[in-house]
Amino acid sequence: MPHTVLLAEDDRAIRNALERALTLEGYQVMAVADGVEALAQAHRNRPDVLLLDVMMPGIDGLQVCRVLRAEGDRTPVLMLTALVETADRIAGLDAGADDYVVKPFDVEEVFARLRALLRRTSPVGAGSAPAAEAPRPLPERFIEAAGLRMDPQARRAWRGARELELTRTEFELLELLVRNAGIVLDHSTIYDRIWGYDFGPGSKNLAVYVGYLRRKLDEPEAPQLIHTVRGVGYVLRED
Repeated sequence: MPHTVLLAEDDRAIRNALERALTLEGYQVMAVADGVEALAQAHRNRPDVLLLDVMMPGIDGLQVCRVLRAEGDRTPVLMLTALVETADRIAGLDAGADDYVVKPFDVEEVFARLRALLRRTSPVGAGSAPAAEAPRPLPERFIEAAGLRMDPQARRAWRGARELELTRTEFELLELLVRNAGIVLDHSTIYDRIWGYDFGPGSKNLAVYVGYLRRKLDEPEAPQLIHTVRGVGYVLRED
């Protein structure tokens, strides 16, 4: 069965172009012009992924995302935004979005990000089968490093006694760092493991997520846990 995409974009030209492109790519598209229609459609026919423009009249993309997350809807959300400031991107992540694409965008990048989101949410064996790979061992109940404790099965994480409120992408990024504590992970490796696609040296996507994760991890008078290795990547360690 084709994946369903709920597309909410108030610019008719962009909406029509994306709807055609997504349809040709094999998606089943539900296209709407504003946030009110997006919420109504999401409640009637839950999609596999949402593609939301941030700036729409009335209820915008951020508000749509907040409402769905408040209802417990964890459907992955890819935001379309013309806002390029880090604070604007953080607002989207804060609202519960999983990823974003900055306008003007290449439609191939939209496809790549959608594929990555769907891979992370599809059950094993659903849809087209991936290339053969070694069977994965069952995950241990807890993993720990640098004063952090994570429960991958329950998707919960703590720094000391404080539980962290993390989005799906933040949790996966932190889990990758914890499992490789003390090892410098380069940008390409992280992109491949978390998003399934390397968006190239010009992308700020990883830096934004690391910055947001640091804000949730860091504590006064406590050592910083995620360190930048300039020109290489990131490492988790407690200095």
